[in-house]
Amino acid sequence: MDSADRGGLIRFEKQVGMLLLKDMTILKFMLTTISVGMVGIITLNHFGILNLSHRPMNVGGIVLGGSLFGIGWALTGLCPGTSMGALGEGRLHALFAIAGMLTGAMLFSHSYDFLRRTILAWADFGRMSLSDVTGISSFIIMPAFILCVIFLMKYLEKKGV
Repeated sequence: MDSADRGGLIRFEKQVGMLLLKDMTILKFMLTTISVGMVGIITLNHFGILNLSHRPMNVGGIVLGGSLFGIGWALTGLCPGTSMGALGEGRLHALFAIAGMLTGAMLFSHSYDFLRRTILAWADFGRMSLSDVTGISSFIIMPAFILCVIFLMKYLEKKGV
């Protein structure tokens, strides 16, 4: 049994609870994962074991992709990772979410040239990191982010969500 299953993250009730801002279990799980990953990635990059290759900061792509992701999540109650977990549990309704993801990937692939000239050209700021924008070292941003996550989690626990 993995941590996502123990936390109930692939349960429809948890997904809907997150969308309705009534159950923050998924947010807590994601922020914990981001925090741990951040420490590993920044440390490995610092020692030259890993080279970061940031994706371009593209407002059009973020708005379109985020909107499609949110619509799919709201319609199915599943995101990409949880849909695979739900299918693994034998919940066949996850096939609709997986079919939607595959269809979306296919449509994106076939329309990429058009999207690159239109939506992906909107407010393209190129490759940048938070450190590039602020001029603050990743080794200062990282613990500040983690402290904010800890305080947010304590607040959410106090509120019972």
